Amino acid sequence: MERNIGFKERRYIEELRILTKSTANDCVIDDRFDRVIYVIRPGDMGLAIGKKGDNIKRLQNVLGKRIEMVEYADTIEIFIANIFKPAEVVGIERGPDNGPVNVFVRQRSDLGIAIGKAGCNIEKARTLCRRFFGLEVGEVLLTMETT
Repeated sequence: MERNIGFKERRYIEELRILTKSTANDCVIDDRFDRVIYVIRPGDMGLAIGKKGDNIKRLQNVLGKRIEMVEYADTIEIFIANIFKPAEVVGIERGPDNGPVNVFVRQRSDLGIAIGKAGCNIEKARTLCRRFFGLEVGEVLLTMETT
């Protein structure tokens, strides 16, 4: 998918690189939830977060917005699992005719984490999946386990 990175996004990516020495593939400024979402290059996540989250705290002070980070992956399954962390994603199901992708979590407690307060996490997933893979994320569902 084609992604356009504007001046402000480039500036935020450069701030991340200067403060953390890690590389971001992309940056999404989400004014609705007053946050900046970084898509971090695979393997750089620990460097980006820093010890005890120090780099995130410093970046939040500099930018004045909440910072969220997602590690990039080449496959949609791993990428969606990274978006919804710490919730445990057990699978995704693609809808018919390129319909929306439904995400399945194992525990009921993970359902609330995956959706997020006021739906912020599901909106993050919708934005990033549309931007990177051209897919729509539908619902987050609980898996029906047979015992």
